[in-house]
Amino acid sequence: MRIAVVVMGVSGCGKSTVAQQLAQALGLDFIDGDDLHSANNVAKMRDGTPLTDADRWPWLDRVGQRLADPQRSPAGVAVACSALRRSYRDRIRAAAPGVRFVLLDGSAALIEARLAQRTGHYMPADLLASQFAALERPAADETDVHTLSIDAAVPALVEAAVVLLRQRHELGSSR
Repeated sequence: MRIAVVVMGVSGCGKSTVAQQLAQALGLDFIDGDDLHSANNVAKMRDGTPLTDADRWPWLDRVGQRLADPQRSPAGVAVACSALRRSYRDRIRAAAPGVRFVLLDGSAALIEARLAQRTGHYMPADLLASQFAALERPAADETDVHTLSIDAAVPALVEAAVVLLRQRHELGSSR
């Protein structure tokens, strides 16, 4: 069965690292959602300007298209994508029915410390507050979203995500 999963959360939570290792563990393709942003979006973020929803919609459509594309990713794909708001997740769900989400959740202090250590990324640490402000934690009816604490080490997070995704597939759930 093909798997489409979004590893989500605020900048600096470990989305790319966990999604890449999750993809490897499950034999899926990996896509860093940051690579699907337009040049304009990247320039805005690099300049410290938060994106608007109008900036995000085409990007989220590209994320959804890649998640739903069995020709490019026959076994499935793991995408690192912030997906901070429910409306963003709903947009991805509309494009990629059956997608699952793994929210990497942690304190602002921990993530700030991680961002201070990060080099070579266009997302400045001073936009973290806007990311937390935008974050809409999954509602009870979002049964396709699993939350994992980033207090755990990356291998433990990947293993937990693998277990959750395999359980969902064994149950035959489409979400």
